[in-house]
Amino acid sequence: MKDFILDYERPARIGLGEAIFCAGKTPAQIDAIIADAERRSSLLLTRLAPEVFATLETSHLLDYDPLSRTAFLGPVGTPDKASLEIGIVTAGTSDLSVAREAARTLQFNRSPFTLIADVGVAGLWRLLSRVEDLKRMKVIIAVAGMDAALPTVLGGLVPGCIIAVPTSVGYGVAEGGHAALNAILSSCSPGILTVNIDNGYGAACAALRISHIAT
Repeated sequence: MKDFILDYERPARIGLGEAIFCAGKTPAQIDAIIADAERRSSLLLTRLAPEVFATLETSHLLDYDPLSRTAFLGPVGTPDKASLEIGIVTAGTSDLSVAREAARTLQFNRSPFTLIADVGVAGLWRLLSRVEDLKRMKVIIAVAGMDAALPTVLGGLVPGCIIAVPTSVGYGVAEGGHAALNAILSSCSPGILTVNIDNGYGAACAALRISHIAT
């Protein structure tokens, strides 16, 4: 008897492809899920650690990205030109793994996006040099650790919907992303949304839902 039930109707029901959270699953469980899905559907795998991926018997079936720890099963189509272009912005290079998880989720769901990296407030000129690009984007995923000032600054500069992703990047009192999360929740820039710490997948899904409503 299988110890999993895949949601093959998810795309038709809510417009998001089926995704599997791999952390906590054994290689044998992941192999069984991939074998089941291979016969019926495409699949996004998240939090698939490189050392686990290396032990999978089904690894040859996957398009794997070690930085984001994501994998695709099955073909990923070209971006849907009718969808909104979604921006992904990182405060620093250290936030790229989370940003790439968001980007790969958008790619899997055929959503166009632009990734702009390393424009945090420590060198504010870097962000200001891209403001005109960001102003045309209706939805922006802002990925930042430490004090997570980037989403707040963006909220005062651009008109689009800001979805913040606090990351676990930072020293000491950053407390693994809790300081960043609290800073975003306390932001004085109105209308900023946030997801949980390091949840690039969740931010991308929120952006996709907004895009589906707006198009």
